[in-house]
Amino acid sequence: MIEERVLAVSVDRQELCLTDGSGTVLKRYPVSTSRFGLGFEEGSFCTPTGNFIISEKIGEGQPPGVVFRGREPAGFWRPGDPGEDLVLSRILWLHGVEPANANTKSRCIYIHGTQDEEGIGKPASHGCVRMRSADVIDLYDRVEVGDRVCIGVERALFA
Repeated sequence: MIEERVLAVSVDRQELCLTDGSGTVLKRYPVSTSRFGLGFEEGSFCTPTGNFIISEKIGEGQPPGVVFRGREPAGFWRPGDPGEDLVLSRILWLHGVEPANANTKSRCIYIHGTQDEEGIGKPASHGCVRMRSADVIDLYDRVEVGDRVCIGVERALFA
C-alpha cells in the first residue's frame, strides 16, 4: 500500500501524474482543464490552481458512463447523446487548502469523467479536471480521501 499519494495536474501538459511520497510517478493520465483559463472566482468556469485535498470520492461501484447530477446517479450517457460538460463515471471532489482556492469545494470543482473524450489533452472543461471514464475509474481506485492534489503550470508543480 502506498503511504502517501500526490496528484499533480500540469495545465501546460494537460496531464495528471499520480506520484508516491518520494515523487516517483506511478501513473500518468491525459486530462482537460478549463477552456476559460485559470482562476478562483465563483462563476468564472476557470480551473483553480494551488494545493487541494480530495474531500470526497463519489461513484463507488457505479458502472462506466453513469451521469451524475448533483453528485447523484441520474442515468447513463451513450455515444451520440447530447450534453455538454457532463460528469461521468466517478467524482473526486476537491477542497482548496489555500486562501485563494478555499472556495473550490463550494464551486463544485471535481476530477471527473467526461463524454467529451476527444477533448482530453487540451483545455475544454468548465473548470473541473476532466478525464476519460476508464482513466478516472482507475485513478479513483488508486487514491483515498485526504490525498493531496496540486494543480498548476509545469514550472510551479515541479520547481
